[in-house]
Order: sequence, then structure tokens, then C-alpha cells
Amino acid sequence: MHFSQIAEQALADGDIGAEDVLALRRAGWADGRIEPDEAEIIFAINHRLDHPAVEWADFFVEAIGEYIVNQVEPRGYVTEGNAEWLIAHIEHDGRLHAMTELELLVKVFEKALGVPEALRSYALRQIEETVVTGEGPTRCGGSLEKGNVTEAEAGIMRRILFASGSDRPAGVSRREAELLFRIKDETLHGDNAPEWKRLFVQGVGNYLQGFSAQAPLSRDRAAQLESFMNDRTSSVGNFMGKVVRSFGAANRAGVVFGRKQVRPELGTLVEAAREVTHDEKAWLDERIEANGVIDEYDQALLDFLGEEGFAG
Repeated sequence: MHFSQIAEQALADGDIGAEDVLALRRAGWADGRIEPDEAEIIFAINHRLDHPAVEWADFFVEAIGEYIVNQVEPRGYVTEGNAEWLIAHIEHDGRLHAMTELELLVKVFEKALGVPEALRSYALRQIEETVVTGEGPTRCGGSLEKGNVTEAEAGIMRRILFASGSDRPAGVSRREAELLFRIKDETLHGDNAPEWKRLFVQGVGNYLQGFSAQAPLSRDRAAQLESFMNDRTSSVGNFMGKVVRSFGAANRAGVVFGRKQVRPELGTLVEAAREVTHDEKAWLDERIEANGVIDEYDQALLDFLGEEGFAG
């Protein structure tokens, strides 16, 4: 049976169970990839399920995540077109279907080596709105509750902030740190899970004192390098010309025709990053003063920074 026939047959009963999902997996991944028409069907099914089973949620996230991240070469980089497609389908019914679509956004960030700016902005906005409004269940257990941050919500935020496709892979950017401050102020008097305070302190502390060795490679640059490495037709002269054009006299890898450039020691860079700069201190003061008091979260952050040698 065709993928669409299996889907319609499964929906005829009003729900999709484990056996239906298994049949869809076999039909959809027979050739090792999800086709565009199959991705459309999968999203259409998800829009019709009010309370999707765990098996369906797993399949939806895995299949659409694979389609978004690895459909176009170079694998691992989300294209502008796929990002627009994803946002349009999530916005189809005017809301984020929290149980599956929120998890999908997180999974895309975890799978991808790089995502377009539009998708980063959209994902952060959805995370903030979902946490603040508290609408809908989460995929990983627990529930969303308005006015406070649950353990499940803190877990979702931690995953997306430290994902490979986030603003600052393995670290927290200024934009993401400002997101943490806004959510903190919105939920200040709520019954927040202990994990939220840890995430707030660690996240903002990471922005102020974290070290990032290099920015992630852009999709266009990755495609250029992949094409260059796969070229088997060039002569030696053309090869050297491509090296000069692609990398210039000194490339970012720190190597020029086999000679290493002199670079600062990694330890020096790490220590420099741990120092809170004047600009960062001004930023922190502004964030703390925003709600008129030094609340328990601000104090926990200041205590953490104090242990690291920060002078307030």
C-alpha cells in the first residue's frame, strides 16, 4: 500500500496506534528518506490528532526532523526553504501543537549543525510563549502551567539552549540569556521547579563567562567545502587556485599550505572569556534592575559569579 493509503486507513478509526505507526515507518523509509509528499501527509495527520499516542509522537518528530535537517546536501544544515516550510506548517492552525511540534523544534536544533536565523528567532519565541502561557502538554512528561516553570519546561529550554543548532552551540548567547531573564521575571512568584533556578544561573553564567572556540560553519560554507573535497576532476593548477580562492592567504583553520599560524593558547582564551567585561556588567546590571529588586534568582546568579571571582 502507498504511504497515503496507509495514513488514510489509520485515520479512519480516528486515531493512530503502534501498528499503524509501524506500517507508516516501513512505507515511508523504504528507500531511506522521507519524500516531500510524505512529509506533507505526516504533518496533515498530526494536525488531526488531538491526543497523539507516544508512538506517533516519536515517529512524527523523527520523520519530520530527518526531512528538515538531512533532506538536502550538505546533510545537517537546515535550508532557508525547509525552515520556512516548517514554520508555515506549525502555524497552519494558528498555534504550536505542544506535544509534538514543540518537541520537533527542539529535535531539529539538536540534530542540525546550523539553522537559519529565522528559525532560531521563531523557536525562541515559541519556547517563551509556551512557557509563559502554559498551554498544552509536553512530550517529555509533566505539563505546562501558566505562571511558573515546571521541570519538564526547564528540561525543554535546557535542550534547545545548548543544542548544536542554537545561537551559540554548547553555550548561551546574549539573546538566549535575555530570554532566561524575561521568563524569570514572568514567573518570579510562581511555584517553579528547582531545575529552573539551576538553568537560569547556569545559562546566564555561561553567557557571561563561557568560552566558544569558534562560530558554527554556515550551510553555504559547508556546501562549498564539501563540493571542493568531492572534486576529482581538477588539475594540480586548478586545485591550488581553488585553495587560494576558497581559503585565502590565511584560512580560519589556522593552517596555510601546511604551516600552522601562531595562535593564542587555548587556556588564555578560556581565561579571557571568564572575565566579565564592562559591557557584560552593564548588561547584567540593566537586567537585574528591570524588576526593581534583587530577587532570589538574581542573588543566586550573583553568588555563582562571586564564586568565580566576579566583583559586582
